[in-house]
Amino acid sequence: MIRLRLAILLLALGAAAPAQAASCGGDFQTFVASISREAAAQGISQGVIAQALGGVTQDPAVLSFDRRQRGTFNKSFEQYVSTRVGPGRIKTGQAMLIRHASLLSRIERQFGVPPQILVAIWGLETDYGTGDMGKLPVFRVLATMAHDCRRTELFQGELLAALQIVQRGDLGLRDMVGAYAGEIGQTQFLPSSYIKYGVDFDGNGHVDLRHSVPDVLASTANLLKTAGWRAGGSYEEGSANFEAMREWNRATIYRKTIGYFADRLARGG
Repeated sequence: MIRLRLAILLLALGAAAPAQAASCGGDFQTFVASISREAAAQGISQGVIAQALGGVTQDPAVLSFDRRQRGTFNKSFEQYVSTRVGPGRIKTGQAMLIRHASLLSRIERQFGVPPQILVAIWGLETDYGTGDMGKLPVFRVLATMAHDCRRTELFQGELLAALQIVQRGDLGLRDMVGAYAGEIGQTQFLPSSYIKYGVDFDGNGHVDLRHSVPDVLASTANLLKTAGWRAGGSYEEGSANFEAMREWNRATIYRKTIGYFADRLARGG
């Protein structure tokens, strides 16, 4: 399910902001030229800048969507979880636990995050990579949001991080498509999180969060471990691990849904 994760965006504010922000508002192409100079100063090649930002245009639909947001979670936990954790998603999740048992075991040994938590997040975000990962060009989305003055420093940072993803060769330009805030891949990482937490777990030299299941699940585990996840600990509300999941999403109802789903997977239904 694609949604604008406002909680994560607020958490990322400042962490990914460029040292000297380009001036927001005004002429869009002047802004793009300014952020392009900032990218070059940070080591992004002119070729990548030209490919990603050459001819980029504003997307009014992205701004309209952003302005409509009034908070994602306006339902009770019972109402919300009933729409997100159904028999089909549980059954597929159990199959994923079996299919990827060896991989998930290796990830748990390294990062301490249990398989059911990772599979629950994976299922909730994009139905295990088979659902909607977003269809919007990431650079158009991020340039539009960065030009807008509401959260310009945040989205300028995300735009620069997205350029880094291409610069590193992790994803090609054609794979830089995502959701309404520029989220990418099977567990919907913001570009700054992609750079900060991404793990090349399949050993091919690139962090591919769109196509590589090992990279997707290990990177998700790395995010949680870095946020303070304690191996073997409870993830019930009020626990240290429940708090660690704030790095994933600050909304209590969403973290409770992850835990509920994980318990259903661990119990076998």
